Amino acid sequence: MSSAEIDSGGRAPPEADAPPHPHIRSFALRRGRVTQAQRRAQREILPKLAIAYRPQPLELRAAFGRDVPVVLEIGFGMGETTAAIAQAHPEFDFLGVEVFAAGVGALARRVDELGLANVRIVQHDAVEVVRDMIAPGALAGAHVFFPDPWPKARHHKRRLIAAPFVALLASRLAPGGILHCATDWQHYAEQMLAVLGAEPLLANLHDGYAPAPASPLASRPTTKFHARGERLGHRVWDLVFVRR
Repeated sequence: MSSAEIDSGGRAPPEADAPPHPHIRSFALRRGRVTQAQRRAQREILPKLAIAYRPQPLELRAAFGRDVPVVLEIGFGMGETTAAIAQAHPEFDFLGVEVFAAGVGALARRVDELGLANVRIVQHDAVEVVRDMIAPGALAGAHVFFPDPWPKARHHKRRLIAAPFVALLASRLAPGGILHCATDWQHYAEQMLAVLGAEPLLANLHDGYAPAPASPLASRPTTKFHARGERLGHRVWDLVFVRR
């Protein structure tokens, strides 16, 4: 996701430059447009923010140059949400994971324009990043906002929020860590609620869906994509769980 192609700030244009993966991918490799500004950000800004995928645990303190809680942003799309949350909460560091070049370039540009020092980016599949690079109990939180819903029944196996990945992700949260997911597809929301509720390491902070998450690690800013959806009558379902 990316494990997630969709960000609450917009949909990341699908591309053909994502790396190969041996497991079932939660994203589709299609060709999409990368703007000149995004390419320039990749060349000039991304090297300051990028962390290369390696199949070994990442030392988060060394990656960010300080010792504060780290939140994982999975499939950040065009980066509007991640940049807004990072700007609002400088007391946290944010590790963004996305496969699509347009989104990576867009977030790098936002980080530079806002002067943010608390964002790093891994351009790789989130399943492999979580599995190989994040140590158990290392995260204060994780956000999975608007992952690809794969609405056709035959494609449901590609959905990221499924029991194996949820168990893996929960193991990477510290006790008390927050997992916040959001989708604008009702069927996927129902599946998320069932899968997250069945994970023994997680407890729901609400009775079902979250009405208005308020804690720093459970807040989700209203972006242009979200606001447009609300005007069109599209509902968003938020789910906020805590690591036991």
